[in-house]
Amino acid sequence: MTHDDARVPVSMTVNGRVRSMTVEPRTTLLDALRDELDLTGTKKGCDRGECGACTVHVEGRRVLSCMTLAAMQNGRCITTIEGLERDGDLHAMQAAFIEHDGFQCGFCTSGQITSAIAMIEEAKAGWPSAATADTGRPFTMADLSRAEIRERMSGNLCRCACYPNIVDAVAEAAGRS
Repeated sequence: MTHDDARVPVSMTVNGRVRSMTVEPRTTLLDALRDELDLTGTKKGCDRGECGACTVHVEGRRVLSCMTLAAMQNGRCITTIEGLERDGDLHAMQAAFIEHDGFQCGFCTSGQITSAIAMIEEAKAGWPSAATADTGRPFTMADLSRAEIRERMSGNLCRCACYPNIVDAVAEAAGRS
């Protein structure tokens, strides 16, 4: 078996567009997005699922793309930071990050934003977190406190320590959604 024989075909919808490629079975979704599709907004931070810089949406759920094989995403819908704007308008979360200076160097920003968008959807769906005070009743958006936001975003690290501004941005965007 040659090196080329070991490649597998993958077709997925990325940012609303069907994209097909052949990748080695061990290729991560992160590497496929960056190297095969030239979508470099998703960042490679730790490459071991610890920092959250590589967060993308798979079927609307947040996923660490460095820990996900591209071949396993065949037929799925992927959204990256590049796919959030609509008709030239920023997503509400992107606008909130700008308004609240929720970034400094920007390396973690795409992962922070994609994670925050999915986190709000999780909260809307009533999913509790480790910070949820009363798990005996359904979680509502009214329960989305700053402590809840910090807990729910704890998988995304910021080297520049912009956490207060990130929480402000997420809180504002959550109020708009």
